[in-house]
Amino acid sequence: MRRSRSLILATVTALAAGGAATYFAGNASAAAACAPAWSASAVYVGGNTASQNGHNYTAKWWTQNESPAVRSGQWDVWADNGVCGGTNPSPSPSTSPSSSPSPSTSPSTSPSTSPSTSPSPSTSPSTPTGSLPKHFLTGYWQNFDNGAAPLKLAAVPATYDLIAVAFADATGTAGAVTFNLDPGLATAVGGYTDAQFKADIGTLHSRGKKVVISVGGEKGTVAVNSAAAATAFADSVHRLIQTYGFDGVDIDLENGLDATYMASALRSLRAKVGSSLIITMAPQTIDMQNPQSSYFKLALDIKDILTVVFTQYYNSGAMLGCDNNAAYGQGSINFLTALSCIPLQNGLRPDQIALGLPASTRAAGGGYVAPSVVNAALDCLAKGTNCGTFKPPATYPGIRGAMTWSINWDVTNGNAWANTIDPHLATLP
Repeated sequence: MRRSRSLILATVTALAAGGAATYFAGNASAAAACAPAWSASAVYVGGNTASQNGHNYTAKWWTQNESPAVRSGQWDVWADNGVCGGTNPSPSPSTSPSSSPSPSTSPSTSPSTSPSTSPSPSTSPSTPTGSLPKHFLTGYWQNFDNGAAPLKLAAVPATYDLIAVAFADATGTAGAVTFNLDPGLATAVGGYTDAQFKADIGTLHSRGKKVVISVGGEKGTVAVNSAAAATAFADSVHRLIQTYGFDGVDIDLENGLDATYMASALRSLRAKVGSSLIITMAPQTIDMQNPQSSYFKLALDIKDILTVVFTQYYNSGAMLGCDNNAAYGQGSINFLTALSCIPLQNGLRPDQIALGLPASTRAAGGGYVAPSVVNAALDCLAKGTNCGTFKPPATYPGIRGAMTWSINWDVTNGNAWANTIDPHLATLP
């Protein structure tokens, strides 16, 4: 983000718990025995089995509180193994994470509990409630005053489900970050204290919203390129989560990153916080052209704990799409659909992909499209309708939604971006 405004699905090979399906004695054509009954509170990983409504299912990846009867299909988390018979014992997935997560309805690792380590009474960040919707809207909240409407965090419009606070600040320790309210912003909104900011996160939680701290931006200088820096990053972000009640972290490093050490840092942070941790990424368009590039590689390396990637489909010029036949110019529906299918065809799940766009022409140097075009691109990807001349090779009904830079610029523009896209998300499958 600029302050000026600027794998393939895991192959399921595990069989039903206890080995090959068993059949009722004397009847070779009887249904397979039912696996343990699915439980909303249990955690399942790839290969775990469960039964629901007389069918056996196998999990394709990490999941919790996602009903197999509802979430089974080509692009969903569960594979339907067919009709089963007999009674089923209590649920017993074969593996579970070291910490006990609470139920979540998100297709990825969305939170529903507060950080695993309880903060001290002096900070007392609020307890997050609810979870991210199947399709949701993300916006960046500017912790600075650059001509866009200055806002206190609690003034963020209700159309946004996930709010990314931009940005964390680098410290004198490699990899470590901290957070400081910008004095210019505080003045612009008539005064804003650290305590009020924390209380505003609590207010957003009470509305069912999620708040993450974004690291990087155009002017960001955070570098995680050693084991020591990875440790410092994980420890410092964890402290921010404890202190403020953030639900996770957004990686928006626009000046390069080391995929190996950042992956290590994020896994360490996940181990500290638990499965409630939200991890988002906001790569530039060029960063998601090739699975071997550092940003793309990071996304694939942490796919099992990654919530969503909202690539910045702007400020980029023309780029190749997943068809490799032509360079698509930014600011068009073809650009959005042809480029977003690259990660979809190279290892990331549909629920891990969202479209990142500027909220207005003033929010970016180039690449703005009307919000109606964003809606058309989502329709094209999710349903195969309203496409431009480029037709994606498949439909992706699980596509997660859209992101904008920034909430402040959207408010400046009369909330046209969010007010157009938010209701449209409810029409996606």
